Amino acid sequence: MTDRSRIALMLAPALLVLGGLFLTGLGLTLLRSFRYMPALGLTEPDLAAYTAVLTAPGFLRSLGLSLWIATASTAIAALLAMAAALLLRQSFPGRALVSFLIQLNLTVPHIVGAIGMLYLVSQSGSFARLAKAAGLIAGPQDFPALTQDPWAIGIILLYVWKELPFITLILLANLQALGEDHEATARTLGATRWQAFAHVLLPLMLPGLMAASALVFAFAFGAYEVPLILGAHAPKALPVLAWQAANDTDLAARPEAMAMAVLIAGIGLVLLALYARAARSRHVD
Repeated sequence: MTDRSRIALMLAPALLVLGGLFLTGLGLTLLRSFRYMPALGLTEPDLAAYTAVLTAPGFLRSLGLSLWIATASTAIAALLAMAAALLLRQSFPGRALVSFLIQLNLTVPHIVGAIGMLYLVSQSGSFARLAKAAGLIAGPQDFPALTQDPWAIGIILLYVWKELPFITLILLANLQALGEDHEATARTLGATRWQAFAHVLLPLMLPGLMAASALVFAFAFGAYEVPLILGAHAPKALPVLAWQAANDTDLAARPEAMAMAVLIAGIGLVLLALYARAARSRHVD
Protein backbone atom coordinates (compact mmCIF):
# COMPACT_ATOMS: atom_id res chain seq x y z
CA MET A 1 0.00 0.00 0.00
CA THR A 2 1.40 3.38 -0.99
CA ASP A 3 1.62 6.35 1.35
CA ARG A 4 -1.06 8.16 -0.65
CA SER A 5 -3.48 5.25 -0.31
CA ARG A 6 -2.79 4.99 3.42
CA ILE A 7 -3.44 8.71 3.92
CA ALA A 8 -6.66 8.45 1.89
CA LEU A 9 -7.90 5.57 4.04
CA MET A 10 -7.09 7.44 7.24
CA LEU A 11 -8.95 10.53 6.07
CA ALA A 12 -11.91 8.62 4.62
CA PRO A 13 -14.09 8.48 7.79
CA ALA A 14 -13.78 12.21 8.47
CA LEU A 15 -14.28 13.08 4.80
CA LEU A 16 -17.38 10.88 4.59
CA VAL A 17 -18.93 12.53 7.64
CA LEU A 18 -18.09 16.07 6.54
CA GLY A 19 -19.00 15.36 2.92
CA GLY A 20 -22.28 13.79 3.95
CA LEU A 21 -23.23 16.74 6.12
CA PHE A 22 -22.24 19.23 3.41
CA LEU A 23 -24.05 17.42 0.59
CA THR A 24 -27.13 16.90 2.75
CA GLY A 25 -27.28 20.59 3.64
CA LEU A 26 -26.68 21.58 0.04
CA GLY A 27 -29.39 19.24 -1.20
CA LEU A 28 -31.95 20.51 1.33
CA THR A 29 -31.07 24.12 0.45
CA LEU A 30 -31.59 23.48 -3.25
CA LEU A 31 -34.89 21.67 -2.67
CA ARG A 32 -36.23 24.45 -0.47
CA SER A 33 -35.06 27.12 -2.92
CA PHE A 34 -37.28 25.36 -5.50
CA ARG A 35 -40.18 25.58 -3.03
CA TYR A 36 -40.22 21.87 -2.25
CA MET A 37 -41.33 21.80 1.40
CA PRO A 38 -43.84 18.99 2.03
CA ALA A 39 -44.34 20.16 5.64
CA LEU A 40 -45.89 23.35 4.23
CA GLY A 41 -47.81 21.57 1.51
CA LEU A 42 -45.33 22.55 -1.23
CA THR A 43 -44.70 19.38 -3.22
CA GLU A 44 -44.28 20.73 -6.75
CA PRO A 45 -40.85 22.38 -7.31
CA ASP A 46 -40.83 25.68 -9.20
CA LEU A 47 -38.75 28.82 -9.66
CA ALA A 48 -41.12 31.18 -7.86
CA ALA A 49 -38.62 31.91 -5.06
CA TYR A 50 -35.89 32.85 -7.53
CA THR A 51 -38.32 35.00 -9.47
CA ALA A 52 -39.41 36.78 -6.30
CA VAL A 53 -35.82 37.41 -5.23
CA LEU A 54 -34.55 38.59 -8.61
CA THR A 55 -37.52 40.92 -9.16
CA ALA A 56 -37.56 42.36 -5.63
CA PRO A 57 -37.18 46.19 -5.68
CA GLY A 58 -34.01 46.28 -3.57
CA PHE A 59 -32.27 43.16 -4.87
CA LEU A 60 -29.95 44.88 -7.34
CA ARG A 61 -28.93 47.50 -4.78
CA SER A 62 -28.17 44.81 -2.21
CA LEU A 63 -26.22 42.80 -4.77
CA GLY A 64 -24.29 45.90 -5.81
CA LEU A 65 -23.50 46.73 -2.18
CA SER A 66 -22.22 43.21 -1.52
CA LEU A 67 -20.05 43.30 -4.65
CA TRP A 68 -18.72 46.74 -3.64
CA ILE A 69 -17.84 45.56 -0.13
CA ALA A 70 -16.10 42.41 -1.37
CA THR A 71 -14.25 44.14 -4.22
CA ALA A 72 -13.06 47.18 -2.25
CA SER A 73 -11.98 45.24 0.84
CA THR A 74 -10.19 42.60 -1.23
CA ALA A 75 -8.35 45.15 -3.39
CA ILE A 76 -7.23 47.29 -0.44
CA ALA A 77 -6.21 44.29 1.66
CA ALA A 78 -4.29 42.77 -1.27
CA LEU A 79 -2.34 45.96 -1.97
CA LEU A 80 -1.48 46.52 1.70
CA ALA A 81 -0.58 42.84 2.12
CA MET A 82 1.78 43.01 -0.84
CA ALA A 83 3.52 46.02 0.67
CA ALA A 84 3.66 44.33 4.09
CA ALA A 85 5.08 41.09 2.65
CA LEU A 86 7.77 42.97 0.75
CA LEU A 87 8.63 44.89 3.91
CA LEU A 88 8.79 41.82 6.14
CA ARG A 89 10.95 40.10 3.56
CA GLN A 90 13.73 42.52 4.47
CA SER A 91 15.83 42.54 7.61
CA PHE A 92 15.49 45.71 9.68
CA PRO A 93 15.35 46.72 13.34
CA GLY A 94 11.89 46.06 14.74
CA ARG A 95 10.96 43.49 12.07
CA ALA A 96 9.73 41.02 14.70
CA LEU A 97 7.50 43.67 16.28
CA VAL A 98 6.01 44.69 12.93
CA SER A 99 5.36 41.04 12.08
CA PHE A 100 3.69 40.50 15.46
CA LEU A 101 1.45 43.56 15.05
CA ILE A 102 0.35 42.48 11.57
CA GLN A 103 -0.54 38.98 12.75
CA LEU A 104 -2.03 40.07 16.07
CA ASN A 105 -5.65 40.10 14.91
CA LEU A 106 -5.62 36.68 13.25
CA THR A 107 -7.22 35.11 16.31
CA VAL A 108 -9.86 37.82 16.71
CA PRO A 109 -13.27 36.68 15.36
CA HIS A 110 -14.87 38.95 12.79
CA ILE A 111 -17.91 39.55 14.97
CA VAL A 112 -15.73 40.62 17.92
CA GLY A 113 -13.87 43.07 15.68
CA ALA A 114 -17.17 44.43 14.35
CA ILE A 115 -18.55 45.02 17.84
CA GLY A 116 -15.28 46.67 18.88
CA MET A 117 -15.41 48.97 15.87
CA LEU A 118 -19.02 49.81 16.66
CA TYR A 119 -18.09 50.90 20.19
CA LEU A 120 -15.00 52.81 19.06
CA VAL A 121 -15.68 54.62 15.77
CA SER A 122 -19.46 54.95 15.52
CA GLN A 123 -20.98 58.40 16.00
CA SER A 124 -21.95 57.34 19.53
CA GLY A 125 -18.67 55.58 20.20
CA SER A 126 -15.63 56.36 22.31
CA PHE A 127 -13.70 58.28 19.66
CA ALA A 128 -16.65 60.58 18.97
CA ARG A 129 -17.04 61.37 22.67
CA LEU A 130 -13.31 61.97 23.04
CA ALA A 131 -13.36 64.30 20.05
CA LYS A 132 -16.25 66.23 21.58
CA ALA A 133 -14.49 66.43 24.95
CA ALA A 134 -11.37 67.77 23.21
CA GLY A 135 -13.43 70.42 21.45
CA LEU A 136 -12.71 69.04 17.97
CA ILE A 137 -16.41 68.62 17.16
CA ALA A 138 -19.56 70.28 18.48
CA GLY A 139 -21.34 66.99 19.08
CA PRO A 140 -21.17 63.27 18.32
CA GLN A 141 -23.30 63.83 15.22
CA ASP A 142 -20.40 65.78 13.68
CA PHE A 143 -18.08 62.76 13.90
CA PRO A 144 -17.54 61.09 10.49
CA ALA A 145 -20.06 58.31 9.86
CA LEU A 146 -17.85 55.24 9.68
CA THR A 147 -20.57 52.75 10.62
CA GLN A 148 -24.10 52.32 9.27
CA ASP A 149 -23.04 54.51 6.33
CA PRO A 150 -24.21 54.07 2.72
CA TRP A 151 -20.66 53.45 1.46
CA ALA A 152 -20.03 50.64 3.97
CA ILE A 153 -16.75 52.23 5.07
CA GLY A 154 -16.78 50.52 8.47
CA ILE A 155 -17.43 47.10 6.92
CA ILE A 156 -14.61 47.53 4.42
CA LEU A 157 -12.18 48.74 7.11
CA LEU A 158 -13.00 45.75 9.29
CA TYR A 159 -12.47 43.28 6.44
CA VAL A 160 -9.19 44.96 5.47
CA TRP A 161 -8.03 44.81 9.10
CA LYS A 162 -8.94 41.13 9.36
CA GLU A 163 -7.83 39.83 5.95
CA LEU A 164 -4.58 41.79 5.66
CA PRO A 165 -2.56 39.33 7.80
CA PHE A 166 -4.07 36.33 5.99
CA ILE A 167 -2.93 37.54 2.57
CA THR A 168 0.37 38.78 3.98
CA LEU A 169 1.30 35.37 5.38
CA ILE A 170 0.51 33.67 2.07
CA LEU A 171 2.58 36.17 0.09
CA LEU A 172 5.43 36.06 2.60
CA ALA A 173 5.59 32.27 2.37
CA ASN A 174 5.55 32.59 -1.42
CA LEU A 175 8.39 35.13 -1.37
CA GLN A 176 10.48 33.02 0.97
CA ALA A 177 10.05 30.03 -1.32
CA LEU A 178 11.10 32.09 -4.35
CA GLY A 179 14.25 33.45 -2.75
CA GLU A 180 16.13 36.43 -4.14
CA ASP A 181 17.91 34.82 -7.07
CA HIS A 182 15.42 36.00 -9.69
CA GLU A 183 15.64 39.63 -8.63
CA ALA A 184 19.41 39.49 -8.32
CA THR A 185 19.70 38.10 -11.82
CA ALA A 186 17.47 40.86 -13.20
CA ARG A 187 19.48 43.53 -11.36
CA THR A 188 22.79 42.19 -12.71
CA LEU A 189 21.33 42.40 -16.23
CA GLY A 190 20.67 46.12 -15.76
CA ALA A 191 17.08 46.19 -14.48
CA THR A 192 16.15 48.84 -11.96
CA ARG A 193 14.59 47.88 -8.63
CA TRP A 194 11.12 48.78 -9.97
CA GLN A 195 11.67 46.85 -13.22
CA ALA A 196 12.84 43.79 -11.30
CA PHE A 197 9.70 43.95 -9.18
CA ALA A 198 7.24 44.66 -12.00
CA HIS A 199 8.61 42.19 -14.55
CA VAL A 200 10.10 39.44 -12.38
CA LEU A 201 8.85 39.40 -8.80
CA LEU A 202 5.23 40.47 -9.30
CA PRO A 203 4.42 37.79 -11.92
CA LEU A 204 5.87 35.17 -9.58
CA MET A 205 3.73 36.50 -6.71
CA LEU A 206 0.51 36.66 -8.70
CA PRO A 207 -0.62 33.01 -8.28
CA GLY A 208 -0.51 33.26 -4.49
CA LEU A 209 -2.00 36.75 -4.52
CA MET A 210 -4.85 35.68 -6.81
CA ALA A 211 -5.62 32.58 -4.73
CA ALA A 212 -5.70 34.52 -1.46
CA SER A 213 -7.73 37.34 -3.00
CA ALA A 214 -10.28 34.90 -4.41
CA LEU A 215 -10.80 33.38 -0.96
CA VAL A 216 -11.09 36.79 0.70
CA PHE A 217 -13.57 38.01 -1.93
CA ALA A 218 -15.73 34.91 -1.57
CA PHE A 219 -15.75 35.26 2.21
CA ALA A 220 -16.48 39.01 2.21
CA PHE A 221 -19.25 38.53 -0.34
CA GLY A 222 -20.97 35.70 1.52
CA ALA A 223 -20.57 36.62 5.22
CA TYR A 224 -23.46 38.31 7.00
CA GLU A 225 -22.21 39.03 10.56
CA VAL A 226 -20.15 42.15 9.87
CA PRO A 227 -22.67 43.79 7.47
CA LEU A 228 -25.43 42.98 9.97
CA ILE A 229 -23.62 44.85 12.78
CA LEU A 230 -21.92 47.67 10.88
CA GLY A 231 -24.15 48.04 7.81
CA ALA A 232 -26.76 50.67 7.07
CA HIS A 233 -30.47 49.97 7.44
CA ALA A 234 -30.91 50.33 3.67
CA PRO A 235 -29.71 48.98 1.40
CA LYS A 236 -28.69 45.83 3.20
CA ALA A 237 -26.03 43.45 1.98
CA LEU A 238 -27.37 40.37 0.22
CA PRO A 239 -26.21 37.89 2.91
CA VAL A 240 -28.02 39.98 5.54
CA LEU A 241 -31.25 39.75 3.55
CA ALA A 242 -30.80 35.99 3.26
CA TRP A 243 -30.15 35.65 7.00
CA GLN A 244 -33.19 37.75 7.91
CA ALA A 245 -35.44 35.80 5.54
CA ALA A 246 -34.15 32.49 6.96
CA ASN A 247 -35.00 33.65 10.49
CA ASP A 248 -38.39 35.07 9.57
CA THR A 249 -41.24 33.68 11.64
CA ASP A 250 -43.19 33.25 8.39
CA LEU A 251 -41.95 29.93 7.04
CA ALA A 252 -43.25 30.90 3.61
CA ALA A 253 -40.23 33.23 3.33
CA ARG A 254 -37.81 30.33 3.77
CA PRO A 255 -37.62 29.42 0.04
CA GLU A 256 -36.57 32.98 -0.82
CA ALA A 257 -33.84 32.81 1.82
CA MET A 258 -32.59 29.55 0.33
CA ALA A 259 -32.73 31.05 -3.17
CA MET A 260 -30.58 33.99 -2.05
CA ALA A 261 -28.13 31.58 -0.41
CA VAL A 262 -27.87 29.61 -3.65
CA LEU A 263 -27.30 32.80 -5.63
CA ILE A 264 -24.54 33.89 -3.23
CA ALA A 265 -22.89 30.47 -3.47
CA GLY A 266 -23.26 30.51 -7.24
CA ILE A 267 -21.49 33.84 -7.57
CA GLY A 268 -18.70 32.52 -5.33
CA LEU A 269 -18.36 29.42 -7.50
CA VAL A 270 -18.20 31.56 -10.64
CA LEU A 271 -15.39 33.59 -9.07
CA LEU A 272 -13.44 30.44 -8.17
CA ALA A 273 -13.99 29.07 -11.68
CA LEU A 274 -12.65 32.28 -13.21
CA TYR A 275 -9.63 32.13 -10.91
CA ALA A 276 -8.98 28.49 -11.83
CA ARG A 277 -9.23 29.36 -15.52
CA ALA A 278 -6.86 32.30 -15.15
CA ALA A 279 -4.38 30.19 -13.17
CA ARG A 280 -4.56 27.43 -15.77
CA SER A 281 -3.98 29.85 -18.64
CA ARG A 282 -0.97 31.35 -16.83
CA HIS A 283 0.44 27.88 -16.25
CA VAL A 284 0.02 27.04 -19.95
CA ASP A 285 1.72 30.29 -20.97
